[in-house]
Amino acid sequence: MTEPTKTKNLDQNGSAALPWSRARDLLATQTPKEDLTFFVGTVRPDGRPHAAGVGAIWVDDALYFVSGPGTRRARNLAANPACTVSVRLNGLDLTLEGEAEHVADPATLERVAAVYREGGWPATVESGGFTASFMAPSAGPAPWFLYRLVPTRAIGVAGAEPYGASRWDFTR
Repeated sequence: MTEPTKTKNLDQNGSAALPWSRARDLLATQTPKEDLTFFVGTVRPDGRPHAAGVGAIWVDDALYFVSGPGTRRARNLAANPACTVSVRLNGLDLTLEGEAEHVADPATLERVAAVYREGGWPATVESGGFTASFMAPSAGPAPWFLYRLVPTRAIGVAGAEPYGASRWDFTR
Protein backbone atom coordinates (compact mmCIF):
# COMPACT_ATOMS: atom_id res chain seq x y z
CA MET A 1 0.00 0.00 0.00
CA THR A 2 2.28 2.72 -1.19
CA GLU A 3 -0.01 4.61 -3.51
CA PRO A 4 -3.79 4.75 -3.71
CA THR A 5 -5.53 2.79 -6.43
CA LYS A 6 -8.24 5.47 -6.57
CA THR A 7 -8.50 9.08 -5.42
CA LYS A 8 -11.83 10.89 -5.14
CA ASN A 9 -12.01 14.65 -4.75
CA LEU A 10 -14.53 15.39 -1.99
CA ASP A 11 -14.05 19.17 -2.05
CA GLN A 12 -17.20 21.10 -2.96
CA ASN A 13 -15.49 24.49 -3.21
CA GLY A 14 -13.40 23.88 -6.33
CA SER A 15 -10.10 22.87 -4.74
CA ALA A 16 -8.07 20.16 -6.43
CA ALA A 17 -7.85 16.66 -5.02
CA LEU A 18 -5.25 16.31 -2.29
CA PRO A 19 -2.30 14.04 -3.00
CA TRP A 20 -1.90 11.00 -0.72
CA SER A 21 1.76 11.97 -0.37
CA ARG A 22 0.68 14.94 1.78
CA ALA A 23 -1.00 12.70 4.35
CA ARG A 24 1.69 10.01 4.18
CA ASP A 25 4.52 12.52 4.60
CA LEU A 26 2.81 14.18 7.58
CA LEU A 27 2.34 10.79 9.24
CA ALA A 28 5.98 9.90 8.61
CA THR A 29 7.39 13.19 9.91
CA GLN A 30 5.01 13.93 12.79
CA THR A 31 5.03 10.46 14.38
CA PRO A 32 6.44 9.70 16.86
CA LYS A 33 8.02 13.08 17.59
CA GLU A 34 4.90 15.30 17.72
CA ASP A 35 2.42 15.19 20.58
CA LEU A 36 -0.49 13.69 18.63
CA THR A 37 -3.49 11.79 19.90
CA PHE A 38 -4.98 9.23 17.56
CA PHE A 39 -8.50 7.96 18.15
CA VAL A 40 -9.19 4.31 17.39
CA GLY A 41 -12.81 3.47 16.64
CA THR A 42 -13.91 -0.15 17.06
CA VAL A 43 -17.19 -2.03 17.28
CA ARG A 44 -18.37 -3.83 20.42
CA PRO A 45 -19.79 -7.33 20.08
CA ASP A 46 -23.31 -5.90 20.51
CA GLY A 47 -22.73 -3.44 17.64
CA ARG A 48 -22.24 -0.29 19.69
CA PRO A 49 -19.27 1.90 18.78
CA HIS A 50 -16.23 2.43 20.98
CA ALA A 51 -13.49 5.06 20.60
CA ALA A 52 -10.35 5.62 22.61
CA GLY A 53 -7.29 7.83 22.30
CA VAL A 54 -3.93 6.16 21.69
CA GLY A 55 -0.39 7.02 20.78
CA ALA A 56 0.38 5.74 17.29
CA ILE A 57 3.27 5.80 14.86
CA TRP A 58 3.66 5.44 11.09
CA VAL A 59 6.32 2.89 10.13
CA ASP A 60 6.87 1.35 6.68
CA ASP A 61 3.51 2.51 5.24
CA ALA A 62 1.43 1.23 8.15
CA LEU A 63 0.06 2.72 11.34
CA TYR A 64 0.98 0.96 14.60
CA PHE A 65 -0.70 1.36 17.97
CA VAL A 66 -0.65 -0.44 21.30
CA SER A 67 -3.42 -1.79 23.49
CA GLY A 68 -3.54 -3.67 26.76
CA PRO A 69 -4.89 -7.20 26.21
CA GLY A 70 -7.79 -6.67 28.63
CA THR A 71 -8.94 -3.33 27.25
CA ARG A 72 -12.26 -2.86 25.49
CA ARG A 73 -10.34 -1.93 22.30
CA ALA A 74 -8.31 -5.17 22.28
CA ARG A 75 -11.38 -7.29 23.02
CA ASN A 76 -13.31 -5.55 20.23
CA LEU A 77 -10.47 -6.05 17.76
CA ALA A 78 -10.23 -9.74 18.66
CA ALA A 79 -13.91 -10.16 17.76
CA ASN A 80 -13.92 -7.78 14.77
CA PRO A 81 -10.66 -6.29 13.42
CA ALA A 82 -12.43 -3.56 11.41
CA CYS A 83 -11.58 -0.13 12.77
CA THR A 84 -10.94 3.50 12.04
CA VAL A 85 -8.10 5.66 13.30
CA SER A 86 -8.43 9.45 13.23
CA VAL A 87 -5.91 12.18 13.94
CA ARG A 88 -5.43 15.91 13.45
CA LEU A 89 -2.08 16.38 11.75
CA ASN A 90 -0.48 19.73 10.98
CA GLY A 91 -2.99 21.21 8.52
CA LEU A 92 -4.79 17.95 7.76
CA ASP A 93 -7.52 16.00 9.54
CA LEU A 94 -7.11 12.35 8.60
CA THR A 95 -9.15 9.18 9.10
CA LEU A 96 -7.75 5.78 8.17
CA GLU A 97 -10.00 2.75 7.71
CA GLY A 98 -9.08 -0.92 7.59
CA GLU A 99 -8.51 -3.98 9.74
CA ALA A 100 -6.10 -3.95 12.66
CA GLU A 101 -3.86 -6.97 12.89
CA HIS A 102 -2.24 -8.11 16.13
CA VAL A 103 1.53 -8.24 15.57
CA ALA A 104 3.70 -10.57 17.62
CA ASP A 105 6.69 -11.37 15.42
CA PRO A 106 9.93 -10.36 17.17
CA ALA A 107 11.50 -8.53 14.21
CA THR A 108 8.53 -6.20 13.76
CA LEU A 109 8.17 -5.68 17.50
CA GLU A 110 11.85 -4.67 17.74
CA ARG A 111 11.61 -2.34 14.72
CA VAL A 112 8.49 -0.57 16.02
CA ALA A 113 9.82 -0.41 19.61
CA ALA A 114 12.91 1.39 18.28
CA VAL A 115 10.70 4.01 16.61
CA TYR A 116 8.64 4.44 19.77
CA ARG A 117 11.88 4.97 21.72
CA GLU A 118 12.94 7.69 19.23
CA GLY A 119 9.74 9.51 20.22
CA GLY A 120 10.39 9.18 23.95
CA TRP A 121 8.38 6.11 24.96
CA PRO A 122 10.90 3.58 26.36
CA ALA A 123 9.25 0.46 24.87
CA THR A 124 11.02 -2.87 25.15
CA VAL A 125 9.96 -6.18 23.66
CA GLU A 126 8.89 -8.85 26.12
CA SER A 127 6.52 -11.84 25.95
CA GLY A 128 5.23 -11.03 22.46
CA GLY A 129 4.40 -7.41 23.25
CA PHE A 130 5.79 -4.24 24.80
CA THR A 131 6.69 -3.22 28.31
CA ALA A 132 7.83 0.21 29.46
CA SER A 133 8.34 2.19 32.63
CA PHE A 134 5.11 4.10 31.91
CA MET A 135 1.88 3.63 29.99
CA ALA A 136 -1.64 5.01 29.97
CA PRO A 137 -3.32 4.27 33.31
CA SER A 138 -6.18 2.48 31.55
CA ALA A 139 -3.91 0.09 29.62
CA GLY A 140 -3.72 -2.59 32.27
CA PRO A 141 -0.62 -4.65 33.03
CA ALA A 142 2.14 -5.30 30.49
CA PRO A 143 2.92 -6.75 28.08
CA TRP A 144 0.82 -4.60 25.76
CA PHE A 145 -0.22 -5.83 22.33
CA LEU A 146 0.97 -4.17 19.13
CA TYR A 147 -1.49 -3.68 16.26
CA ARG A 148 -0.82 -2.77 12.63
CA LEU A 149 -3.37 -0.98 10.50
CA VAL A 150 -2.63 -1.02 6.79
CA PRO A 151 -5.32 1.32 5.49
CA THR A 152 -7.80 0.21 2.85
CA ARG A 153 -9.25 3.73 2.73
CA ALA A 154 -8.26 7.15 4.02
CA ILE A 155 -10.08 10.48 4.08
CA GLY A 156 -8.29 13.79 4.48
CA VAL A 157 -9.64 17.31 4.97
CA ALA A 158 -7.09 20.08 4.73
CA GLY A 159 -7.28 22.89 7.28
CA ALA A 160 -4.33 24.71 5.71
CA GLU A 161 -3.38 25.63 2.16
CA PRO A 162 -3.67 24.04 -0.23
CA TYR A 163 -7.21 23.36 0.96
CA GLY A 164 -9.28 20.44 -0.16
CA ALA A 165 -10.80 17.13 0.84
CA SER A 166 -10.06 13.73 -0.66
CA ARG A 167 -10.70 10.04 -0.25
CA TRP A 168 -7.97 7.58 -1.13
CA ASP A 169 -8.74 3.90 -1.69
CA PHE A 170 -6.08 1.21 -1.47
CA THR A 171 -6.25 -2.42 -2.47
CA ARG A 172 -4.45 -5.02 -0.41
